[in-house]
Amino acid sequence: MTALAAPPSHERKRNRSGAGRTLHGGKLAYAILIVAVLVSAFPFYWTVVAASRSNADLAQVPPSLLPGPNLIRNFEAVLEEADIGKALLNSLIVSGSITVGTVLCCTLAGFAFAKLRFRGRGALLTLTVGTMMIPPQLGVIPLFMLVAELGWVNQLQAVILPGLVSAFGVFFMRQFLVQALPDELIEAARVDGASTARIFWSIVVPIARPGMAVLGLLTFMAAWNDFFWPIIALSSQNPTVQVALRQLGGGYVHDQSVIMAGTLLGTLPVLLVFGLLGRQIVGGIMQGAVKG
Repeated sequence: MTALAAPPSHERKRNRSGAGRTLHGGKLAYAILIVAVLVSAFPFYWTVVAASRSNADLAQVPPSLLPGPNLIRNFEAVLEEADIGKALLNSLIVSGSITVGTVLCCTLAGFAFAKLRFRGRGALLTLTVGTMMIPPQLGVIPLFMLVAELGWVNQLQAVILPGLVSAFGVFFMRQFLVQALPDELIEAARVDGASTARIFWSIVVPIARPGMAVLGLLTFMAAWNDFFWPIIALSSQNPTVQVALRQLGGGYVHDQSVIMAGTLLGTLPVLLVFGLLGRQIVGGIMQGAVKG
């Protein structure tokens, strides 16, 4: 048998020098990133500026780009014009319930479509994905008729239950688990006598945690910002944040500073959720990018 030829010395040096190196972007890359961050953060900064000034200040040309002294006064006006405290609580209940239900149900369905073998799996997945092409506005009338028949009008369950499962969430978790969950782990658990439920809770959930965090944030933001269905199913006496915001700044001339103050209050919980799940979200996106 002939021995394999060793690589030349200059190739060994190049491999050793390249191992463990951290890639650094150039000045152009950093400049582009800085511009992107500034453009992305400016709307939120302008919301803070507008919420801290008066309506007359916002009407000036050019408007001031520095925060003003009226932030607390505008917050007090928001609390006077709308029951924003109850609206925030309702939105937290609705968004939290929809997020937990969607993440759990979509992870279960995604695991079934990705790793379990059963008759009609392909047809059911095609049907599930196909529902994404149906505009949600087409189902508003029959959905409202069903909610009215159940006596749920102006109650939070009328907003929570229709959003507990989404076709996008099922497809997203199915694609994530196809790549992230090895078949060998499931086969080894089967050999050890684990049931499907034990496999899901002990193996699937820990592996799917990054994808669940991404889906959870997207679902929470969609449920928090939803206006179309809550304005139909709920009233101003039992509103979510988006329904309560339409009550602000009323009159012949809309008070934009009060509206922006209410918008700022409604945005803070979303920022808090992103801060709590940010590391998991970035990890899930990077893991999907590497595996893809």
